[in-house]
Amino acid sequence: MSMFIRKLALYPTLVLMIMAGSAPFAMADEVVERHSGGEMVADALVARPIGLVVTGLGLAAFVVSLPFSFLGGNVEESADRLISEPVKATFQRCLGCRQTNPDP
Repeated sequence: MSMFIRKLALYPTLVLMIMAGSAPFAMADEVVERHSGGEMVADALVARPIGLVVTGLGLAAFVVSLPFSFLGGNVEESADRLISEPVKATFQRCLGCRQTNPDP
């Protein structure tokens, strides 16, 4: 039983140590990322085509929901969420990046 308790106490300690070690990176203003060739290839061959499909589905969902968005007064918000964000993630994101850079 004491071995179980030691192991149980070890996991939170390890998690705290890992979190404490990554705190300077989380607090940095800008982290320059270098992407490997594998990440870039996977992005170009897998993520971008999926993003293209998601963009098409978002456009279709926007057209279907347009009458309801118009009546609700949130056409711009639905256009941003369903069309603009997928387009930015698919076409304006750097190759290998995981997140789209926010607009200045």
